[in-house]
Amino acid sequence: MKIYISSDHAGFELKHALIERLKKSEYGEIIIDKGPAEYNKDDDYPDFISLTAKEVSKDPTGSKGIVIGFSGQGEGIVANRFSHVRAAVYYGGPLEILILSREHNNSNILSLGSKFLSSDEAWVAVSLWLATPFSELERHERRVKKIEKYD
Repeated sequence: MKIYISSDHAGFELKHALIERLKKSEYGEIIIDKGPAEYNKDDDYPDFISLTAKEVSKDPTGSKGIVIGFSGQGEGIVANRFSHVRAAVYYGGPLEILILSREHNNSNILSLGSKFLSSDEAWVAVSLWLATPFSELERHERRVKKIEKYD
């Protein structure tokens, strides 16, 4: 599985910390950094988040994406503009939301709010999200297919 990852300036540091952990993990088969390559306090998150979303959109079952910004909200909104993308936003709180986003919604992009998560908390979230499979229950498959009709 390919894992695409991108951020803006607010998520730049967390992105690099997660990349290092992903490379050393069981999920580190192919990690592709979609930017930014260097910190720029004036960058705009849609420029980089769209690069990850575009890749996941092309291969929604064989890839996943992680996008990171200040709150994760705008990043999730950008990602969800792309066909076949189902981005879930996480900025702390109950970890069950991550499980449900995979089991029920087959989310393929995780949007993280760097302002609200430590590096360790983000790693726990990413690990749990990546490890959780889609349930493939009929009702969940039916609902995901209905979402796809809006592409």
